[in-house]
Amino acid sequence: MTTRMRSEIAEQPAALRATLDALLPRVEEIGRVAAPTRQLLFIARGTSDNAAVYGRYLVETHAGRLASLAAPSVATAYRRKLDLGGVLAVALSQSGRTEEIVETLVWAGECGAVTVAVTNGGPDSPLAQAADLVLCTEAGEELAVPATKTYTTALAALAVLAVGIGAEVNIDDLRRVPDAVEKLIDDPGDLDAVVEGLAGRQGVVVSGRGLVFSTALELALKLKEACYLHAMGLSYADLLHGPIAVVDRDTPAILLGAGGGPTLPGTIALAERVRGAGAEAYAVGGGQELAAATTAALNGPDLPEWVAPLGLIVPGQLLTEALARRLGIDPDTPRGLRKVTQTD
Repeated sequence: MTTRMRSEIAEQPAALRATLDALLPRVEEIGRVAAPTRQLLFIARGTSDNAAVYGRYLVETHAGRLASLAAPSVATAYRRKLDLGGVLAVALSQSGRTEEIVETLVWAGECGAVTVAVTNGGPDSPLAQAADLVLCTEAGEELAVPATKTYTTALAALAVLAVGIGAEVNIDDLRRVPDAVEKLIDDPGDLDAVVEGLAGRQGVVVSGRGLVFSTALELALKLKEACYLHAMGLSYADLLHGPIAVVDRDTPAILLGAGGGPTLPGTIALAERVRGAGAEAYAVGGGQELAAATTAALNGPDLPEWVAPLGLIVPGQLLTEALARRLGIDPDTPRGLRKVTQTD
């Protein structure tokens, strides 16, 4: 049986190509709209919040702009007015219909921010209607509750946004993403071994750092949503400050890394520490050196660190879908979840 989630994972190369084709020609427009601003504020919840973490790291490390994550309750519950002059407020919502996110973006505009919507909900969605600039992704309809193609296309939109505000990157790296994702879908690595290693576990720690931290958070969320695992997503810097005590023979670690970059050596060292403590460690990406330090490994994309998260989550999505089926769970309709979540 092919699940909707598995089918939508397979649709990601086409969705990414369509999204990049639609948004890359708008780089100059993005630059003009963002010109009066000096820092970014990302507004999101759930999977979109994990995408926002990628956006934050990307603009700070490659565009030289301060960025932060909004607390929507400041706008919706406390109703406090802030001075957001010089701020580019970027709201992310797959549906474009999450009322809290729409309300917070409106609030940001009223506080003086230039507003941007990133959504798969189309230009007529409430979020798009509230924004000064709309970046619509081209994922098509997503039916499975766990987000896959709407997540990766949101990352693509944020990468284009970063280029528009002056990120010092090679744009050809972004154009290679769909092919890299296609390759990972065809060959994710030792998927069966990782599925079997997690099948009898109640919990898992998922860790990465820097630009890859967003992927750790997203994979942990997917394992919670679709496999009902107690999955903890952490930066490895935070993990080493105490929570590493939970990693033991009954609680393995999934460690994520780009093929290069300044955080990879620390990830390899963490894998060696986890294995040295008698626990299992599984790699996603990180090249041969990380794979050699772990129990089993999933492949990572052949992409530089700044765009690696667009591909790195894909083996994690495949792992989630396969593990859910192994556990007798329908990953398309996890218990207690709906496609559009409303918060007060």
